Amino acid sequence: MTDSPRAPRKGPVRVKADAPDPIDVHVGQRVRKRRMEMGMSQEKLGLALGLTFQQVQKYERGANRIGASRLFDLSRVLEVQIAYFFEEMPETALGPTSRARRGLSASTSTAYEPDPMAKRETMDLVRAYYRIPDNGVRKRLFELTKSLAIADQTSPI
Repeated sequence: MTDSPRAPRKGPVRVKADAPDPIDVHVGQRVRKRRMEMGMSQEKLGLALGLTFQQVQKYERGANRIGASRLFDLSRVLEVQIAYFFEEMPETALGPTSRARRGLSASTSTAYEPDPMAKRETMDLVRAYYRIPDNGVRKRLFELTKSLAIADQTSPI
């Protein structure tokens, strides 16, 4: 075995970011939200796209960036316009935290908070609520929930 030095890498060295880009996280949350609204599993979405459910998971977490052609495929399978994935984008995602703008601003970024409507718990709660057959019971449950939220905000800690 010879001790020959390795050839130097050509081109720029890509440094992996410490956290997903907030825009990728937002787009992934919108994919998850729409998939859940349709009652579709990650596995079923993966099959429709020719992917594994693990890849769908990575897209939904924002761990992997969704390319343009894949975003187009997602819009067709999930029956939405491409713009849907960028709706309700929080200002924090548009600020100086994006990879392209990192290091250009002295301001510190705030923590990115996921959309509560994209959480499984929220979707399960909404589905359970609408499975209550009696409109009167649903209305009373809605009023109870609102009153609990108000009481929690006004009570001393």
